[in-house]
Amino acid sequence: MKRIDDRPAPVLLLCAQAVVWPGAALVRGEVPSAYALLVAVLVAGPVTAVLALRRSRPVTALVVVAVACALGAGPLPVGATAVLGTAGVALALWTVATERDAFTTVVCGVSLAVWQLLYGLTLHRLSDRDGLDLVLTALLYAAACGAGMLARRSRSARRASDDLLRRAESERRRLPAVERRRMERELHDVSAHHLTAVVVTAGAALGLRDRRPELADEALRFAVDTGHEVTRALGTLRAPAPSDSGLPAPEERLLGLVDGFRRIGQPVDCAIDPLPEGAVADAAYGIVREALTNVARYAPGAATTVRCRYGDDRTDVVVTSGAPLPGAPAHAADLGGGRGQGILRSRAREAGGTLTTGPTEDGGWEVRAVLPGRMAGAGDRPGARGYRAAQVTAAAGLVLQPLLPVLAIRAEETPTGSDVSAGVLFALLAAAQAVTLLWLRRAPRVAYGALGVLALLWPAAAATGGYTGPVLLPPALGALATCVALASGGPVRAGGSWSRGGAPARGGGGRGRRRRGGARGGRPGGGRGELRERPRRRRGRPLTRPVLLAGAITVHTAAVTTAVLDRGTGAPAWAVATAALAGTAPVMCAAHRVGTLRARRAQATRAERDGRLGALTGEAVRDAWAERRRIADGLETTVLARTAGMVAEAEAGRLEAAAERAREALAAMRALLDAVRDGEAGPALRPQPTLQALDLLARQCRAAGREVEIRLTGRVPGRLPAAVDLAAYHAAETVLTTGGEQPATLELDASDGTLTLTATGVPSAAHPAVRERLAARVAALDGALTTGPADTVRLLLPLAPGDGEERER
Repeated sequence: MKRIDDRPAPVLLLCAQAVVWPGAALVRGEVPSAYALLVAVLVAGPVTAVLALRRSRPVTALVVVAVACALGAGPLPVGATAVLGTAGVALALWTVATERDAFTTVVCGVSLAVWQLLYGLTLHRLSDRDGLDLVLTALLYAAACGAGMLARRSRSARRASDDLLRRAESERRRLPAVERRRMERELHDVSAHHLTAVVVTAGAALGLRDRRPELADEALRFAVDTGHEVTRALGTLRAPAPSDSGLPAPEERLLGLVDGFRRIGQPVDCAIDPLPEGAVADAAYGIVREALTNVARYAPGAATTVRCRYGDDRTDVVVTSGAPLPGAPAHAADLGGGRGQGILRSRAREAGGTLTTGPTEDGGWEVRAVLPGRMAGAGDRPGARGYRAAQVTAAAGLVLQPLLPVLAIRAEETPTGSDVSAGVLFALLAAAQAVTLLWLRRAPRVAYGALGVLALLWPAAAATGGYTGPVLLPPALGALATCVALASGGPVRAGGSWSRGGAPARGGGGRGRRRRGGARGGRPGGGRGELRERPRRRRGRPLTRPVLLAGAITVHTAAVTTAVLDRGTGAPAWAVATAALAGTAPVMCAAHRVGTLRARRAQATRAERDGRLGALTGEAVRDAWAERRRIADGLETTVLARTAGMVAEAEAGRLEAAAERAREALAAMRALLDAVRDGEAGPALRPQPTLQALDLLARQCRAAGREVEIRLTGRVPGRLPAAVDLAAYHAAETVLTTGGEQPATLELDASDGTLTLTATGVPSAAHPAVRERLAARVAALDGALTTGPADTVRLLLPLAPGDGEERER
């Protein structure tokens, strides 16, 4: 992204100023005085130097340029600061708009306009000509602000788009490794925690079976329950929930974890503060679980304390155990795989904290983690108050500048009068048009209507104020705002109807008609891939670009005709109207063409970005899904098989054999973890993602900058027909990766033999190309697609195999 080199601009302005004055005076034979030349040098020198350095301090440069030109306006002849006082100030204001935020730009632009008004009132009051100069100067400032803000917005949009694609590319490479580490960590935590507890409990029961035989029965029941819990947890590991809505609060999870260790004979005292949902709570839970597992493994029976303090600046998680009890057998001391410390540190690091471990003075062990606290990332920006104070100071200085020329040397007799001049009316109309343009995107119908009314008021203001200047200037000034509105692109599209937040209606005969009716929640009926849309109430006729163009030409032709006829002319009215139409139509058509081209270019850019983003998201999810399936396949033949054997031995009453199977499961877990990093699934062997990969899709979308929430109701079956599972995932991927930065929600529900996918916050899903892709997905399963309201799309997929599914198979 290259920036245009505008460094020679200050020098060019200085040369232009030298041509206007004193160059023009010398040509006329008028030699300026030495005093005037000295003042001109003292004004032009600092102004040129400041403009050359304007990008580093744009607001300061604007203040210096305006003050210098205001001071030089008194002693110097007319025109001596014309170029620097207009184009120089506009250049400085444009730089403010490109380098600073919109608030700063508006403050500076309004301050300059008020300064110009006070200048006219102080020195000349506000005559007809002075009022027109004020309007033209204000329009120059507005044009500089608008052009600068547009350039900054375009640059920011390109930069944001590039950053988004870079993040998506980086996450595409990172997501499979992240998923591999997640499964490695969760597999280690789940298996090590539960299976170590079984080994410890069984060893204690076997050691005390002569004195306390009832412990054997308790250990057997514990082994059965724990085996089922391991099976359930590893099943969740293979298909994690895409959202945490069903999990208990973090504090409850930690208290339940502590109670579990107490049940196996580990004395644990705890002091746990409530924690918010998120990365800090997950890291705290994982650290406490791993630390307590290590205590049970290496120091069974040792007194242990768990402390979790959630503060403003930091969250302290401390697990401290005493020295191992003398003579207490460590039944699971040989089961460690050496990964626990690395996993602990990775958990703390991913949450934005640090972790330290080490022995205590009494021979115990301590694990201490420092994680982010309540105020992490919530503080104000450094220097924000001083920044705003500087803005207010600069604005006050600009507004008070009209007092300087009054004190600086020059005073002239000014005409007096009590009538309202045309300049005042022109200034009011220009201000009204500027305010109307600010509302163009929020209320386009009202804005375009107001611009049309204001355009017709310019000839009336000229007649009321006794304007005697060029007759075409007032209607031309009124047409300027309309041209800006048409050229800006606006919220309307060529050939499509506008509705707030909606999409253009399809045109072209019966093919674009929407069919109404049909079931909203039950099994879809009607034709294959039926596309329905909720009926929406439309207010008035559709607002399209051709309608806007015709209305603009009509209004401004009438304004020009009225202005010419009010001034008086010998030509007939029809000739005046024809000439006005011939002059107005090309201008409006050119503005309309610029807006159409800008809209098409922006749409093409968004489509290209969305296509690349969707491809990157799809590749990332498929690679991560392949990693998950690879590890999940290993779980089936290693840990889960041996865990099932442990449960069978425990149910048969063979405690020693159950403990041995638990040890074998732990050994299999370590072997699987060793194999996790070896080998990757080739591109040709990657399995297609299903709805079980929705968590990966949501994670990739969040990494690309879009918040996505996925909700599954309890009515969604655990196993879906293969065709439905694949089609549902691909439909979800389509609606979530078609662009847009606003948060999106995807909800899945099932009722009456129909799977319903409802996506909200996805206005781009109403685009014809996206709808065609979705319709093709649901058509293969005899489903239905429903769009509306504007940012909502709903897919209905039958769960029972139909003709479409059989054809797909």
